[in-house]
Amino acid sequence: MPDNKKRKVQLKYPCLWVYKIIGPDADDMRRAVAEIIRDRAYKISHSRSSSAAKYHCLNVELLVESESHRTALYQDFKNNPSIKLIL
Repeated sequence: MPDNKKRKVQLKYPCLWVYKIIGPDADDMRRAVAEIIRDRAYKISHSRSSSAAKYHCLNVELLVESESHRTALYQDFKNNPSIKLIL
């Protein structure tokens, strides 16, 4: 019988992680990422825009050191008003 419980993905840290962030202004989101990540190396790239260009999706890739580091960055992105959604 299959186990219907969600299984937590086991990650080996440090590892590369990609956050997808979505918001109305790509430049504002880029500035927010720079402020949040500060002096750490990261790569940011445009993923796509909505058909009317009201929303933009950016990929932010960086090395995360631990589960707590990964979730702290998620919260920082989530709390920034320039970023409407993070995946």
